[in-house]
Amino acid sequence: MAVRRRPSTASAAGEPIKSDNLLLNASDALPLPLYLTNGLFFTLFFTVAYFLLTRWREKIRSSTPLHVVTLSELAALFSLFASVIYLLGFFGIEFVQSFVSTSSGGAHDPWKDDVVVQRKKSVNASALLSSTSAASTTATAIDDNSPALSTDDEEIITSVVVGTTPSYSLESTLGDCRRAAAIRREALQRTTGCSLVGLPLEGFDYEAILGQCCEMPVGYVQIPAGVAGPLLIDDEEYTVPMATTEGCLVASTNRGCKAIHMSGVAGSVVLKDGMTRAPVVRFSSAVRAAELKFFVEDPLNFDSLAVVFNRSSRFAKLQRIQCSMAGKNLYMRFTCSTGDAMGMNMVSKGAQNVLDLLQIDFPDMDVIGISGNFCSDKKPAAVNWIEGRGKSVVCEAVIKEEVVRKVLKTNVAALVELNMLKNLTGSAMAGALGGFNAHASNIVAAIYIATGQDPAQNVESSHCITMMEAINDGKDLHVSVTMPSIEVGTVGGGTQLASQAACLNLLGVKGASRDSPGSNSRKLATIVAGSVLAGELSLMSAIAAGQLVNSHMKYNRSSKDVSKLAGPR
Repeated sequence: MAVRRRPSTASAAGEPIKSDNLLLNASDALPLPLYLTNGLFFTLFFTVAYFLLTRWREKIRSSTPLHVVTLSELAALFSLFASVIYLLGFFGIEFVQSFVSTSSGGAHDPWKDDVVVQRKKSVNASALLSSTSAASTTATAIDDNSPALSTDDEEIITSVVVGTTPSYSLESTLGDCRRAAAIRREALQRTTGCSLVGLPLEGFDYEAILGQCCEMPVGYVQIPAGVAGPLLIDDEEYTVPMATTEGCLVASTNRGCKAIHMSGVAGSVVLKDGMTRAPVVRFSSAVRAAELKFFVEDPLNFDSLAVVFNRSSRFAKLQRIQCSMAGKNLYMRFTCSTGDAMGMNMVSKGAQNVLDLLQIDFPDMDVIGISGNFCSDKKPAAVNWIEGRGKSVVCEAVIKEEVVRKVLKTNVAALVELNMLKNLTGSAMAGALGGFNAHASNIVAAIYIATGQDPAQNVESSHCITMMEAINDGKDLHVSVTMPSIEVGTVGGGTQLASQAACLNLLGVKGASRDSPGSNSRKLATIVAGSVLAGELSLMSAIAAGQLVNSHMKYNRSSKDVSKLAGPR
């Protein structure tokens, strides 16, 4: 059979690469580009294979003979055989041709093919290196954070640049996390032509984040950390660390702490403490899904399910399972206590244990996902606002009239009216979900970053309703914040990093409590709520007194000429 040869291609140097010794593929005669043809047959193979397996399972369940096939199944079988023949022919042709060539007297030497392939790779690598050499020289010259590189490092950087060594495998290959970060950083600068000057490399423990906090590091971002306080809550004083780049935030929260301290003390109560995970499962009918719902919600079955769930950790204690249906799909929201950990992994493992047990009595249950968004994690959701997630906390204080006037620079009546029209009515007009406050997320995010929490969980952790009421014949102000889903932990994740651990230590909640498991994380949640209370007081007072714009113009604007701050690429 005559096989059309591919036209020769030009190398990076402009000279044609000889194709006399190149191995020809049968796919050269196909009208479509090779990657499209391969993609087509791969897609066809997996699609029809999945279709046939699904039909086979349905026949087994319905006791239908397997040899009884429909027209669509016949077409699927034909497509499956066709794709298998193509894929075997495509990927096996070089192997077969090597034997054919050898048996025919060595007309074709496969070793020469390897030389040609290596020559192609060498040409491509040289072109890539030459195209990035000028940019890498500039980037390296201005990056003071890049350490001196050895000859071995240069070889590894080159292999990363040309794609021989995957960047993600440097830590496991080298066994030195700091060196891996330095090499990855330099390779990134050479391939992108962009300088990373200003992004520190030295002075960080890269071993601490391996396999836990961050992958493929090239440095670390510096965020200034300030302190507000002392915050007097539940007869204890706390100096609250806040990591932020927003001017006025720490100062404003600090003013709120002062107002609370001068008025007496803030009180708090933890209403609930339970992390959630809600897998979604599917049945063939809604009736069957309802049977599992009734089974799970039956109090007689709870103890047996709890025993299996609690095997996930000695701190895991299943509290309840809340079910909700959507057609033939069932969502089971597991709630459990998790000690001093935030607990997402713990509750997920426990939920998986229960699913494995339920699969025995409900073999037709199809587990779609361990998380069905009925949890709900890192998304604003009414279920968290109503049912709570993590720690549900209420914090309150009575601010004296004199303090409102002298420290907050406003009056009680103005604060009460503003809170009603802004935080309550205004938020309702906006269709807010859990956002009946002035800026709870500001304080939550700053404390979360400082103490090693998951910043993304600021979404639901900032659910808050701020209430203000005039008491004692209108002289004093009663203010409270209700936060139903504060998700915090004092062990695991980013809490183990040196800077974040120091901030937790400042609050007296570093690590797990030995005497009362879970008490450290609950105390951290009350500190978050108390800080939000202070922040709400101060910002609302600034708005009521008309000071917001002036204070931000003074403390939240840079005096530098930003047109001169653009750095080199």
